[in-house]
Amino acid sequence: MTRSTTDEAAVPPLPSPKERRRLREAKSLSEEEVAAAVGVTRATVRSWETGRTSPRGRKRALYAKLIAPEPAVKPEVVKPPVVKPPAVTPEAAAAAAVPEAVPEATDLPETPPAAPPADPPPAPAPISDTRSGAEAPDERRVSPAEAFDELYARTAPGLVRQTYLLTGRRALARESVERAFELAWQRWPEVAVDRDPAGWVRAAAYEYAMSPWHRLRRTHRQPDAPPTEPGKRALFDALLDLPPAYRRTLLLYDGVGLDLPETAAETEASTPAAAGRLMTARAAVAERLPELADAAPAEQSALLHDRIGGLARAEHVPVPRPARAVRTGSENKARLWTRAAVAGVALLIAVTGLTLHTAPTHYEPPISPPERVGGVPPRGGPQKLTAQDLKLQKSLSEQLAHGPERLVPRLE
Repeated sequence: MTRSTTDEAAVPPLPSPKERRRLREAKSLSEEEVAAAVGVTRATVRSWETGRTSPRGRKRALYAKLIAPEPAVKPEVVKPPVVKPPAVTPEAAAAAAVPEAVPEATDLPETPPAAPPADPPPAPAPISDTRSGAEAPDERRVSPAEAFDELYARTAPGLVRQTYLLTGRRALARESVERAFELAWQRWPEVAVDRDPAGWVRAAAYEYAMSPWHRLRRTHRQPDAPPTEPGKRALFDALLDLPPAYRRTLLLYDGVGLDLPETAAETEASTPAAAGRLMTARAAVAERLPELADAAPAEQSALLHDRIGGLARAEHVPVPRPARAVRTGSENKARLWTRAAVAGVALLIAVTGLTLHTAPTHYEPPISPPERVGGVPPRGGPQKLTAQDLKLQKSLSEQLAHGPERLVPRLE
């Protein structure tokens, strides 16, 4: 076993990405400080906190040690001082040996007979710790399908209403929630051990619902009809007029009830940025709702929570499909995409083999394209000599074979 493998085995497992961010902010550490301490960039730390990547090796050990929660301080147990018995002198021992006079029975006051001891109260039944995964001996272990169905039945209807307030489209809200649960079923081993499975599904549904590609679909280009009541219609229009990021931040903080660090983590923004978005969104909504203009921030949050909840409950949204249908649809889609991927790879292999089989094995020069020739083609070979050429030919033939005479050496 290598040294790196040994180091990774010695490092305790890291918490979930949301928990990493919460622990960092609980220690008042910024992303730059963590990046400088571990030796990475700020983008890498943000990638660790969003779950895109995870640290390894020495950086994993440093990061785990840096964000580790402070150990609880155990109260010191104060031991009582040991009191030594006084020394017994011989006189005291002799006096103790003599029995004291016991008064007669007639001098003792009459006391009622002692009551029999009451039965001890029954011990309380042990409470199973659901957070740590402990379960009672008689508790039945649920299957993954049952756990998924329970999460779906508990969160799907409310999540459809939240997504409707986020998009203003009922059909898109139902489609987004069902798509998020299909993705959750495909990744159920990861979602089941998450600290907040409902938050995981909510983030997936919001991301799908806020995708700009839905504008290209004819059925989702325009929002549905707003509520008829003036107050609810003003709130509905104010929410849809906000930018998507500001609308999502307001809905998570004042609608769902998350705190500011959790809202920032779910929207993948810093805590100051989430606070700025929240204040801007509240100011924009307060312009439409006069009762929010003069209220304090705490009163604004409570009032917005009640108004958003009332708007979500009053609107009629489509009921999502049963959990069994969602699980079956997720499995069918996964099976279909797997078969499509296998067919694509097989087709690519077949095309590659056909190309290798039909490709030439040597270079063949290309043949120039033919040209149409008009009239009689020109005569080939040497052309007819002119008079000047004949004169030059005659003069050269009359000279010596080894060159002109002026180059022949002479004897003097």
